Amino acid sequence: MTRVSCDCDVLVVGGGNAALCAAIAARRAGASVLLLEAASKFLRGGNARHSRNMRVMHDAPTPWVRGRYPAEDYHADLQRVAGAAANSVDDGLARLFIDASADIVDWLAGNGVRFHCGTDEVLPYSRKTAFLLGGGKALINALYATAEALGVVVRYNSAVRALHLRDGPPAVTVGDATVAIRAKALVVASGGFQADLGWLGQQWGGAAGEFTIRGTPHATGIPLRALLDDGADLVGAADRCHMVAVDGRAPLFDGGIVTRLDGLPHGIVVDRDGRRFADEGAVVGPSRYTAWGELVARSPGAVAFSVFDSAIAERFRPSIFPAIQADSIGGLASALGIGPPALESTVAAFNAAVTGGGTTAGIDPPKTRLAGPITVPPFGAYPVRAGVTSTCLGVRVDGQARVLRPDGTAIDGVHAAGVIMAPNILGTGYLAGSAMTIGAVFGRIAGREAAAHALR
Repeated sequence: MTRVSCDCDVLVVGGGNAALCAAIAARRAGASVLLLEAASKFLRGGNARHSRNMRVMHDAPTPWVRGRYPAEDYHADLQRVAGAAANSVDDGLARLFIDASADIVDWLAGNGVRFHCGTDEVLPYSRKTAFLLGGGKALINALYATAEALGVVVRYNSAVRALHLRDGPPAVTVGDATVAIRAKALVVASGGFQADLGWLGQQWGGAAGEFTIRGTPHATGIPLRALLDDGADLVGAADRCHMVAVDGRAPLFDGGIVTRLDGLPHGIVVDRDGRRFADEGAVVGPSRYTAWGELVARSPGAVAFSVFDSAIAERFRPSIFPAIQADSIGGLASALGIGPPALESTVAAFNAAVTGGGTTAGIDPPKTRLAGPITVPPFGAYPVRAGVTSTCLGVRVDGQARVLRPDGTAIDGVHAAGVIMAPNILGTGYLAGSAMTIGAVFGRIAGREAAAHALR
């Protein structure tokens, strides 16, 4: 293989929030930086393009966030959602992250990112998250503008095909397999492997064929697999994803936040055979999207249907796609590909079980909140599928964002930021706004530490 040394100190693999924060931090620390973005300029930015907020610790109101969200509250929330991989979560790293989140919004604002004023009342009240003015695309555009103004070199359409970590300073292969780019330090911030449908299928079986990928098609996990093959210690779980319930007609890639379904707690949700399979009222807050993502993923055929009537339809935001409608439950069943007797029986049993207190009685599964009869035509439904945001497998890092081996030693000159190391803090769980903050916080750390390593 021909080795081609690049004219930079720090090489950043990835083009989203974490990668950009790493590139900016490294450049501000005095290093020369090359950033490799797999996407075209038009589609740059990874999953961050679809984001809208960042969860940050604060002990008093700030210009961006109301109230207080102290460190212990943040820590308790992280512990609550850690999930099956809780034993792999690094508590010291989590606390470092929480403390560093306190000034990350100011740092981003100093690098061109704009946030909603905490008192503008344009968006719902939040004491935990700062909202991006213009959304994730505006954040990405601002960070690219800052990076390029600082002298960061950006190469688009530059998907990394391999990493080379065992023979001298780290290097990567892009495109032509005979050419590698070498630098003094490497930051890998290329996300998970959710866009590799074959890899998802190995973990989820046939259900993966029904998943949509809410974000970038470039998160193929090649750098992640390469790090693991080269001896990085893994963290998290390959068979877990952050997923939400989305309209089943969403595109395979890049549907983003607008494909989420809001109304699942209000009507009933049935599987492909017309049967209810969960308490629709169990989770009615922001985590309802995530709760239903996994429920649907594990239902028969990984598909489901949200069913409601005209009165219930007035209680929630509609899908971006029009509802499937019919004047009768049997007609709706036929339109959905469900046997009419099955759905008619399910709806009749549910209606009979509805009490006056918004719950059900004598039916399994129960509905514990927001229960109302489905009686007013026309009747409507949305097809539901699991929309995968990111996978939950990553590499272990330390407080300097250095990638670690199982024995705790660092792989020389190699750092990681963003989703590829987020399971160190989140396990297999999800906490709204935290992934973006992890990307920014550890991107800043990784860039700063990679520059220090390179300049030594």
